[in-house]
Amino acid sequence: MNNTAELDYEDEEEIQVVAFQLGKEEYAVDILNVQEINRLLNITRIPRADKNIEGVVNLRGNIIPVINLHSKFNLESAGEEDDKRIIVFQFDDVRAGIIVDEVSEVLRISSKDIEAATYQSMDATLLKGIAKVGERLLILLDLQKILGLEAV
Repeated sequence: MNNTAELDYEDEEEIQVVAFQLGKEEYAVDILNVQEINRLLNITRIPRADKNIEGVVNLRGNIIPVINLHSKFNLESAGEEDDKRIIVFQFDDVRAGIIVDEVSEVLRISSKDIEAATYQSMDATLLKGIAKVGERLLILLDLQKILGLEAV
């Protein structure tokens, strides 16, 4: 079943994203909701939590749930353990983090270089689109939908 991601970047001329590796692919998220990027912290497992929830971390006194996108998207982890990072997001009063294999860079992407996604192995409603950056393709994730903060 093919799903097509809806593009919501059409009104903006340019967006800024954080690019990162997840398995063998490059992904990106809008930088506006990124609060910080940390080395992999001690994660406390939560009994009977959803399989995509790695656990929680204590970040300066705040308990933050950490989502494992590898299990959510059925991807193999890649790269060195020292390169892994937790990207922490803030959406209104909700803070959460995702584990990524490596954060590569912050980029500006023109909205004309972003296309709607039709993707076989992932629910495309979780995507904002696919961005062309030179010869690279970046999969733009919709973190609000991934975190369950917006109806899918």
